[in-house]
Amino acid sequence: MSDNAKEHLDFIRTIVSEDLASGKHTAVATRFPPEPNGYLHIGHAKSICLNFGVAKEYGGTCNLRFDDTNPTKEEQEYVDAIQADVRWLGFTWDDRMYFASDYFGKLYEYAELLIKKGLAYVDDQTAEQIRETRGTLTEPGLNSPWRDRTVDENLDLFRRMRAGEFPDGARVLRAKIDMASPNIVMRDPTLYRIRHAHHHRTGDEWCIYPMYDYTHCISDAMEGITHSICTLEFENNRELYDWVLDNLPVPARPRQYEFARLNLTYMVMSKRRLIQLVEEGYVTGWDDPRMSTLQGMRRRGYTPESLRMFAERIGVARAANTVEIEMLEACLREDLNDRAPRAFAVLDPVKVVIRNYPEGQTETFECPNHQEKPELGTRSIPFSRELYIERDDFREVPPKGYHRLSPGKEVRLRHAYYVTCVDVVKDPKTGEVTEIVCEYDPKTKGGWSDDGRKVKGTLHWVSARHAAWAEVRLYDRSFVKADPMDVEEGKDFKDYINPEALKTLPACPVEPSLALAKPEDFFQFERLGYFVADRRDHGPDRLVFNRSVGLRDSWAKQEKKS
Repeated sequence: MSDNAKEHLDFIRTIVSEDLASGKHTAVATRFPPEPNGYLHIGHAKSICLNFGVAKEYGGTCNLRFDDTNPTKEEQEYVDAIQADVRWLGFTWDDRMYFASDYFGKLYEYAELLIKKGLAYVDDQTAEQIRETRGTLTEPGLNSPWRDRTVDENLDLFRRMRAGEFPDGARVLRAKIDMASPNIVMRDPTLYRIRHAHHHRTGDEWCIYPMYDYTHCISDAMEGITHSICTLEFENNRELYDWVLDNLPVPARPRQYEFARLNLTYMVMSKRRLIQLVEEGYVTGWDDPRMSTLQGMRRRGYTPESLRMFAERIGVARAANTVEIEMLEACLREDLNDRAPRAFAVLDPVKVVIRNYPEGQTETFECPNHQEKPELGTRSIPFSRELYIERDDFREVPPKGYHRLSPGKEVRLRHAYYVTCVDVVKDPKTGEVTEIVCEYDPKTKGGWSDDGRKVKGTLHWVSARHAAWAEVRLYDRSFVKADPMDVEEGKDFKDYINPEALKTLPACPVEPSLALAKPEDFFQFERLGYFVADRRDHGPDRLVFNRSVGLRDSWAKQEKKS
């Protein structure tokens, strides 16, 4: 690695580089350890990119390990979805997929060892009593009345817990550390609890399950992890991580390092809040494009390339911070601008009739799929006497500076002809314009004039006779408040849900080539934004396109006006 590259390392990569240079480690081993009790969100994407990215950059390995220690909340559905999300982001774990449940036998063996060393005891207090005697930041906790049980008593009770003799909540195994520790995490934390529940991998083999803080560090050690990278909320847990490893004969000695978790404006990334949105019907499911889940963002049209670009640009920091959603949207625009084929679609159609164009005649224009990327090829767009344009592209009484179509005004139909508005037809009851009558200049074929005259307005269009019809879903930001968790008194985060986060247009004319689009094909609908064929609902018999992001940040414009 060059000196210049070293100057731009984040603190995690600096640590890794120094550890390799000093000989502390000869190879790098990281892991991504999700709980299979829900779907991954964009915050997890940052961790995935960091853990897998560091391993790749330093020629090391990154394991995928499921922390499946709570059978009441875990399902195979989540295991499968998490694997799909990591692969979709562009990372692989080869044959290194593990589960905390792989180590249940060793974890139990180590727990008995802690008891024998006088470092763990069985407590008969309820969870509520343990909480009440934990103490506060300014007051020490109180010792459990069961803290001084003998080793033999503790071993007997723990083995009876394992045998299923006691009901849920009757007893727990706690570490025997220090109830007066300034770090509350170290005040005799729970290591095991009784839970008579069927486990998605081990079935009914176990009725006691280890806690995360006890399991995680041992799992890291069993896998030879060198750098255990986690988010900042586990900073206080590092002392317990080290205590467990220091007191057990583990095969390796990993170290924990914390980085700031991702906070994004206009989003919530709390699993508990996301579950509320799903279960209370505010969204249609975990993959609803209004969700911050990777499944939802994928369906919205976010690409793995844009998310990896985003993760690289926001970097890795020690201190908590909030990232503006504009950065995420900019990464998607930048990615799609280079790769998305262009297409014509009309979202709010009004008919245009070109009265001097021959009835029944059809022309075909060969149009580039990308003006700056000839390698993306071309497609044929049919042109006929009757077209659709955007209703907003016509004004009967145009405001100052309006360069689109209006009575007597000439505009360019992109790739086709110059046309001039000569008349309008209105609904006699409502006064709404139902048809715009135009004349075209046949000498401007291809959308250019040989006589040097110029027009300022260029419109997209779709031939009425040849149009395919699509449902278009206009997605916007999920919340109207930048920090929806900053709630006013008497309100809930759901009170800030954006009522305009989804607007469905059931019938939009689109160019016929879009009828061939496959689910997850993405496009730039010219002048409108970036859209993706819905991965669930789109098919040959039903065209459904989701707006991923606009061509520019319309919210910034609104905020500037206000």
